[in-house]
This record gives sequence, C-alpha cells and structure tokens, in this order.
Amino acid sequence: MVMMDTLANAMATIMNAEMRAKPEAIIMPASKLIAAVLRVMQQEGYIGEFEYIDDGRWGKIRVRLLGRINKCGVIKPRLPVKYRDLVRMPDWLRKYLPSRDMGILIISTSQGVMSHREAIRRHIGGILLAYVY
Repeated sequence: MVMMDTLANAMATIMNAEMRAKPEAIIMPASKLIAAVLRVMQQEGYIGEFEYIDDGRWGKIRVRLLGRINKCGVIKPRLPVKYRDLVRMPDWLRKYLPSRDMGILIISTSQGVMSHREAIRRHIGGILLAYVY
C-alpha cells in the first residue's frame, strides 16, 4: 500500500470515526504536520486530547473525539493565500466553510500551523492545508 497524502488519510480517519460516533480514532502513520494540525483542532475545541504512540515503525496518534466535527478534510491543491485574501473572504473560503463564523481553515505559515483566524490576527498568509466545521 502506497500512501500519497498522510494528512488526507488522517482527516478521513477522523471523519469516519466521527460519523460512526466512536470515542477515539487511531491515525497511522504519524507525522509532525498531522500533530500540528491536530493541535489547532484541539485549541479550537473540535477534538479532545491526542497522544503519540511509538510502535517501532512510523508511529500512531490516538485522538479522543468529542462529537463536534460535522465535516473535515484537506484542501487540494494546497493553495497559497495572502493576508489580504484572508480578510476579504474570497470564493474559496465560501467553498470550504458553510458560513462566515462557522468552522476554521488550517493554514501552514512561516510562524507555524494555525487557524485562519489566528493568521488574520497576526497579519500573515500561508498555505491552506485543511478545513474543519
């Protein structure tokens, strides 16, 4: 099995477990990017605690689900976004989020992975990675 996009696989695993009302999801393989995205989701209150499990190979991440995710996924292709575009709420923001104050876009910036609201607060742009609502 060849895995092309581990972040997309992780988001699909969370979405599937959430749809089946499971208490937790096991994401494998683990990566720093997945952990950073999960940290943003945790700060925004979409997931509970998560922990890295070293299995001697690529590692796993156990995520406690709270039942607060309606939909989550990755944004492909990974689009670069400027600060000006974040403030103006362009079409792609409407494409991924259902309404103005519902959900977050997760952005990889030069100052780390953060939500689009945090990026607006810090006046920086970056690359769109994922969405959650």
